[in-house]
Amino acid sequence: MHELPVQSIDVQAKDGHTWQLLAVAPERPNARLFWLPAMGVAAKHYLVFAQEAAANGIAVFLHDWRGNGSSSVRPARGVDWGYREVLMHDLPASEAAIARHLDGLPRILGGHSLGGQLACCHLGLAPGSASQLWLVASGSPYWGAFPPRNKWWLPMAYRFLPWLADRRGFLPGRSVGFGGNESRRLIHDWARSALSGRYIAEGLTFDIEAAMKQVVVDAHAVALMEDWMAPASSTRYLLSKLPRSRRRIDSLDRLALGTRAGHFEWMKQPQAVVSSLLRPL
Repeated sequence: MHELPVQSIDVQAKDGHTWQLLAVAPERPNARLFWLPAMGVAAKHYLVFAQEAAANGIAVFLHDWRGNGSSSVRPARGVDWGYREVLMHDLPASEAAIARHLDGLPRILGGHSLGGQLACCHLGLAPGSASQLWLVASGSPYWGAFPPRNKWWLPMAYRFLPWLADRRGFLPGRSVGFGGNESRRLIHDWARSALSGRYIAEGLTFDIEAAMKQVVVDAHAVALMEDWMAPASSTRYLLSKLPRSRRRIDSLDRLALGTRAGHFEWMKQPQAVVSSLLRPL
């Protein structure tokens, strides 16, 4: 497959945080995709996926999370943020940059893992920002949405990780093998949703859960059959928060993918995932 050029687009949030969107676009795109990564994963790791989607007519814009990749900040005891800054500052700034770069096309919002969760939250906060939602290996981390073999120990992990972040000043995810190095409030917001099943961002008075109930999109999710981090049951639970949207979940195994059907392996061989997402509901 011929690789299309990758363009970097400078973005700045209203609080001064800066980063670069990575853009991959065919000559005549028929839609545009704003893609949100998994926790701790830099945008550049989705370039193979972006190239595959672009080869099928989709202009792809890859976001970098605050604290990762091209972001101008890194978490520390004195440098902290949570879902509020991501949802109210960063995602709107990236969307505005995309609109300046390429407007007038059908809009798709998508994400992997945490990216899919925050895509759903963003749709609630910004109604009409997309007509389609794409989720890959993404579901609510709520412990009650997991199969029995994992359900019993997850609440312990969900309490330990915020405690560790408080003790160290940030979560040393690269050392413990979960996510990247993450800010304290972000881990607290994530763990709150994992323990309660509800999305509540510290410092944000807007009712995210009520807003998601009003979202109307075509939601298409891909669950991977060996993915214990986002099993299909957790994807169903996440999509249940969008009751007015049309929803479909496709489950792919290693035969369909050509590689292990885990949480991350699809990123290097995304052809089956892209083909699934492109099929109409």
